Amino acid sequence: MLAVFDKSVAKSPDALNSPDNHQELSALKNGFLANHFATLYPGSVTISLGSSGVMAYSLEKQNPLLPRLFVVVDDIFCLFQGHIENIAVLKQQYGLNKTANEGIIVIEAYRTLRDRGPYPPDQVIRDIQGKFAFIIYDSSSKATFIASDADGSVPFFWGIDAEGNLVLADDVKTVKKGCGKSFAPFPKGCFFTSSGGLKSYEHPLNELKAMPRVDSSGQVCGATFSVDVDAKKESSGMKKIGSAANWSTNY
Repeated sequence: MLAVFDKSVAKSPDALNSPDNHQELSALKNGFLANHFATLYPGSVTISLGSSGVMAYSLEKQNPLLPRLFVVVDDIFCLFQGHIENIAVLKQQYGLNKTANEGIIVIEAYRTLRDRGPYPPDQVIRDIQGKFAFIIYDSSSKATFIASDADGSVPFFWGIDAEGNLVLADDVKTVKKGCGKSFAPFPKGCFFTSSGGLKSYEHPLNELKAMPRVDSSGQVCGATFSVDVDAKKESSGMKKIGSAANWSTNY
């Protein structure tokens, strides 16, 4: 799976940008990275998000234990890879029918967070048990919601291209193609949103710290993010907001 979001939609952490990177390509210009993805996966499907970016997916070369899904519900697009272990419980929790798959479940979890809060996003994701990585794009609000399970069970990478656009994929070579050295594995146990940036859902009260990532050849490639056990976030409490409010601006 592949997603490229314009920097106006999803501003990636500055720490991902490697100082030694000499990449001059834009992942979005002329559909560069999506076209590259299509050459690797000839049966892939590409979805244009207009000026916000692009998403693509393929069922080829996938791990049968960690299958990929692409789901669209109303104006929400979801790329999902992996499986949810407590799927029956979540279907009941969100009032979904028996045919609902993992992609539909995480979209409904996102919509519940967005529309009918207050539900802390860290709790929403912790409720999802299994091996997974997912990318959600809400075209109505131009918001992203991205997460990986606590063990990092699914190969999932992110990076910054030459123009500051955010690139995400389950294939490290695709991310390297678009980002050069400015990439890293997506932090396990974390989620990223357009409005709130990167946060840990396992340790929501702690800050995250970035450390330069050195690859096997000794080159600095992006950064890894870990929980800073000594840095606590200031808690101002959750404001009461009516059910009609858009919660995507509050997480």
